[in-house]
Amino acid sequence: MEIRKIGVIGAGQMGNGIAHVMALAGYDVLLNDINREALDAAVALISRNLDRQVSRDKISQADKDAAMARIDTTLTLTDLGQTDLVIEAATERETVKQAIFDELGPHLQPHTILTSNTSSISITRLASRTDRPERFMGFHFMNPVPLMQLVELIRGIATDEPTYKACLGVVERLGKTAASAEDFPAFIVNRILVPMINEAVYTLYEGVGNVKSIDESMKLGANHPMGPLELADFIGLDTCLAIMNVLHDGLADTKYRPCPLLVKYVEAGWLGRKSGRGFYDYRGEVPVPTR
Repeated sequence: MEIRKIGVIGAGQMGNGIAHVMALAGYDVLLNDINREALDAAVALISRNLDRQVSRDKISQADKDAAMARIDTTLTLTDLGQTDLVIEAATERETVKQAIFDELGPHLQPHTILTSNTSSISITRLASRTDRPERFMGFHFMNPVPLMQLVELIRGIATDEPTYKACLGVVERLGKTAASAEDFPAFIVNRILVPMINEAVYTLYEGVGNVKSIDESMKLGANHPMGPLELADFIGLDTCLAIMNVLHDGLADTKYRPCPLLVKYVEAGWLGRKSGRGFYDYRGEVPVPTR
């Protein structure tokens, strides 16, 4: 089937990035959120990010104008029923995702492919709550979406080959690279990355090093572009905790136990960059370690 119009659920960090790259690749995009301010902010951010690409000669002004013209927004979830591909990019909470699919399902066209940008939750389990498990799969973009080249494609147990090939075709049209992952907790990238971050938090918790020394050690000693605690703040500590909980519950292995300090930060509302504080305090001109 030919995919022409794409629905994106959630106008946050991931959703607006997905809308950005889809529109730039020539797809018509309908972006949905429950909050009008979030939609307006997402469109404004997409415009600014496209301006940055224009200033760096990555795209032309005409490319930017055409991409912006392809993006429409709606507060009504069921409006996405007329799209060919839906990408759910709401919060990383399974109950929220299931409620979205329950509401949207009856309004979808028979051929519409339904996907989730989940970074860790079982695709098979999410698909089982829909009327189209064979046309359901994981479509996991990396953050920030316009810059990162990888997309994980995760088939549930019932996902059929035409659905996989259609999503693979979208990834190729975006100029990105697809990695096919099996439907196990956290898939490939986060199965490796987030436990490393959790171990860095344990290293802080146990007093082996402070925030600065841990991050500098990994940047200078392992050639990582960003330290693990800085990266955790960028991802969102709530998201890191949610992924660790999925790993711990899904694999029943104590090595995936979330660090108590990570839990404490999330309980305090110190979620990283998006809340102004995490392992660093971002409220001043320069980020300062909070511990």
